[in-house]
Amino acid sequence: MKRIILFVATNLAVVLVLSVVLKVFGLDRVMAGQGFQYGQLLVYSIVVGFTGAIISLLMSKSIAKWTTGAQVIETPRNEAEAWLLETVRKLAAAAGVAMPEVALYEGEPNAFATGAFKNSALVAVSTGLLQSMNKEEVEAVLGHELSHVANGDMVTLTLIQGVVNTFVVFLSRIVGSIVDRTVFRTERGTGPGYFITVMVCQVVFGILASLIVAWFSRWREYRADAGSARLLGPQPMVHALRRLGGLSSGQLPQALQAFGIAGGGTVSALFASHPPIESRIAALQGAPAR
Repeated sequence: MKRIILFVATNLAVVLVLSVVLKVFGLDRVMAGQGFQYGQLLVYSIVVGFTGAIISLLMSKSIAKWTTGAQVIETPRNEAEAWLLETVRKLAAAAGVAMPEVALYEGEPNAFATGAFKNSALVAVSTGLLQSMNKEEVEAVLGHELSHVANGDMVTLTLIQGVVNTFVVFLSRIVGSIVDRTVFRTERGTGPGYFITVMVCQVVFGILASLIVAWFSRWREYRADAGSARLLGPQPMVHALRRLGGLSSGQLPQALQAFGIAGGGTVSALFASHPPIESRIAALQGAPAR
């Protein structure tokens, strides 16, 4: 129920903000004078903006298993798998969420959590992570991932993505219409200037929107680190991050990069899904002792 209320509230907020923007800049009158139905465009933009993000969220567990080859542990085959299941069970109870599916996949050190609902999530750990870290460090990483689940980060990131998608679709078409009518002097229908402008604006606005999504993703990582510190104390997470800093973390598929314990490199820190390891450690060292 909370997720439904949040989804509805987010859509209402998008409608309100876009309506205010149009009125403040007088674009609603300009568009009305040109016979442009911005109400229909607004509905179209919300549908297009949120549909892809919501579908990706609902399919996230299946996509994660397929793209990484992660195998859910149904019955532990050895002591390591039994320890992994019991540790996740203990941390899930402490975090106040239902026991998630626990999976292993072959790869370099990394881990991630995903799923549309926090009480039916998936937590996956790479074989490289288990081999590279001691139990205390792995437990801290699991605490980080369970904090993502408890915080509902998969849902909130989807909503943020849907909001920025809606703005990109809506504003690019508004600009396209204005340019088409004022610069290219198209009087009826839409001319080539509209389509060219829309394509260019979607690229430009999409890049700007990705900055917002990346900033939110970095903030989520700090919060999940703090969540692990609350569950286990700050030092295990500090040790785990230091270990990660000395390892070559495995690249996750594009759809999962924001959900891994370690993010891939990028040409600019502004587009990074994860903060620098040093910044995360510094933030943890200011956390209260357990």
